[in-house]
Amino acid sequence: MDAFRFYNPTTLYYGKGQIEKHLADEVTKIGKRVLLLYGGGSIKRNGLYDKVVSILQNAGVRLFELSGVEPNPRLSTVHKGIDICRENNVDLILAVGGGSVLDCGKAIAMGVKYDGDVWDIYQRKGKATGALPLGTILTLAATGSEMNSGGVITNWETKEKLGGGSPYTFPVFSFCDPENTYTVPRDQTVYGICDMLAHCFEHYFHPTRHTPLQQHLIEAVMRTIVEHAKTAVENPNDYDARETMMYCSTMALNGMISMGIRGDWACHAIEHEISAIYDIPHGGGLAIVFPHWMEHVKSANPSRFASLAKHVFGVDGGGKTDAELADIAIAQVRAFYQSIGAPQRLADYEIGDEQLERMASQAVRFGEIGNFKKLGKDDVYQILKSAL
Repeated sequence: MDAFRFYNPTTLYYGKGQIEKHLADEVTKIGKRVLLLYGGGSIKRNGLYDKVVSILQNAGVRLFELSGVEPNPRLSTVHKGIDICRENNVDLILAVGGGSVLDCGKAIAMGVKYDGDVWDIYQRKGKATGALPLGTILTLAATGSEMNSGGVITNWETKEKLGGGSPYTFPVFSFCDPENTYTVPRDQTVYGICDMLAHCFEHYFHPTRHTPLQQHLIEAVMRTIVEHAKTAVENPNDYDARETMMYCSTMALNGMISMGIRGDWACHAIEHEISAIYDIPHGGGLAIVFPHWMEHVKSANPSRFASLAKHVFGVDGGGKTDAELADIAIAQVRAFYQSIGAPQRLADYEIGDEQLERMASQAVRFGEIGNFKKLGKDDVYQILKSAL
């Protein structure tokens, strides 16, 4: 495996009743001027907003609010949040929602402390120099943003979607109560499952040699997702299934399964270009891209795909070559996506071939992508074309 340094300072509160017990203390030990950040209003409909506001107001906290964070959070919304924090001397950002809200909170937190446009950081033209403290209350199992430092922001004016982050943007604390995911719409639950599985795939397909423990850990998370996903989709009030999905989401991208390896991340780079232009759900885009990427790169290491077939999907490998098992693994991935109602092709979002050239060029703007197999513009174009 590769040499590595592991750092993750986030305090996690998992399960029922943790918000009531610990939120006030966690917030007030940082400060009493808080930006409450959230999305389209679902937290008001399910009662979470009233709960959080009541707890904080009773603790003497002054709240400043920014609502309407988009599913692919916009740079313009980040700028609004930065202005609110600076104008009101905010001590802490409290992001309540799914990964998009949390990602927006990270960008605002960096931007407040950055002397310039925070977009510089995402364009790799600058580095974060600090960040406001960020706390989170998670309402959707998907991105793992509750326990990592990264996030993705969309510049809608230029049709760019880029990832960024820094050691400063780990949440100080995160509250994960599975009951807060009960009211998530079915399609958002599906997209969340696709997202967390994609994070596992990005770690699993890597070129680093001798990583047996990492491989087994990633397979365990993927197998758990596959085993419990359908229950979570079909029975949204099943606490055990929701709890399992939430924990898988966190573990898929908090660094625990990726120590000592260099993940691939080509599919995320490709999907970002799709949703930057067409504003589709990130998880839905990943479900479309991954099987086509797998077909394109399977010859790089068929044995890894064979392991996926055997250890995640329970395929009997007896008498089959790794190449044959690779094809079976990809078929199993497609079947899983289909079983939970995930999109299969770009046509499912009425996306044609008009922007393929642009998306392929933008995906490799910083150079070749991927580590499992390096991809250039032509590779990305072929993957996108096959996904039509």
